[in-house]
Amino acid sequence: MNILYTNFHAAATIGGHSIYILSLLRALASHHNLMVAVPDGCGLARMAGDIANVRVISQEYPSRFFKRLRAARQLRRVIREQQIDVIHVNGSADHRTVMQACAGLGHKRPRVVFTKHNDLPISAIGAAWRARLCTDHVIGVCRYIEPMLRQSPYARLPISIIANGVCGQRFQPWSTDATHAARLGLLGSRAADCRLLVGSNAGTNDYKGWMDMVNGLASLGEQARGVYVALAGAYPNAEQMQALQATGLADRVIFTGPLDDVRPFLAALDLGFVLSYRVETISFACREMMAMGLPVIVSDQAGLPENITPGHDGWIVPRRDPQAVADVMRGVLQDPASLKAMGRAARRKSVEEFSVEAFSRQTEQVYLSLARVADTPKLQPRMS
Repeated sequence: MNILYTNFHAAATIGGHSIYILSLLRALASHHNLMVAVPDGCGLARMAGDIANVRVISQEYPSRFFKRLRAARQLRRVIREQQIDVIHVNGSADHRTVMQACAGLGHKRPRVVFTKHNDLPISAIGAAWRARLCTDHVIGVCRYIEPMLRQSPYARLPISIIANGVCGQRFQPWSTDATHAARLGLLGSRAADCRLLVGSNAGTNDYKGWMDMVNGLASLGEQARGVYVALAGAYPNAEQMQALQATGLADRVIFTGPLDDVRPFLAALDLGFVLSYRVETISFACREMMAMGLPVIVSDQAGLPENITPGHDGWIVPRRDPQAVADVMRGVLQDPASLKAMGRAARRKSVEEFSVEAFSRQTEQVYLSLARVADTPKLQPRMS
């Protein structure tokens, strides 16, 4: 099949959308013709270009109507020239442009798959147009958002819940020596003073809740001596640094900046966390940490609890509740040896339930089901 992935994010950093598409590209490139249409200079374009048999196409997804018309005409040429069978869209911005690009193609219109990646409300008017004119199948990445989809205009379409998968060979626990080297690389001279290193690769936006970890540790006072926090993602802005300085723990929080490869960062950690309080679903970050053999503390936001068996491979705390985080960390500091067994349990769950093989196979089955529908003469594409 000729499959085109679209994504509107123009940032040079790698976020959840990019990881999602990269995972599918790596898994499916050997037996389909895959293309990805994304803005120049974005992180996804850079990393997709390193995958064999994947073609990267420069494509913008502007918000202004007339600019979007020009972008849609460009995308339509790609669709026709590459004889695209399936387009997999990943947000409303690229979905709108794809809808305009497909207008008037009639029976030659590619089948369109839309993945809902976040827990934000679905715009009834916008979704109604996209569902009617240019969507053939919808994927939700966690059970939490299934009711949201089934109460939206997308309810008239086939809906599949396919949770994000992680490559267990790419993400796996490191040896003791490699872990020690990664820890020294991250902490430097502070390694000697560190008795516990907690961290997150979920990013540093405020809504990721990382300050709840810092505030929780600050409330423990001397009990948290020697506990460091490491964060992968954009460096903090002035307002975030001011809030961090007020906790008195700024010298124990390490910012790495954006990372294309988070594995050395994760290998250095003892414990992971994802404490989001909005814009969340299942979290690649959480599943990557678990695959690396880390127990994870998550908030009860959206689909995050679907990852964790409390007390077995991690903990679930109420969102925006630093005291609940402090209670978990107090227990960890009283029994740090338990982290090893919990990390092994997290790894087992990752291998058994979070595999990229199941994720890519189920997604591929969606594509193949649409190809069969397209080949059935009596079924007509849904066009106005």
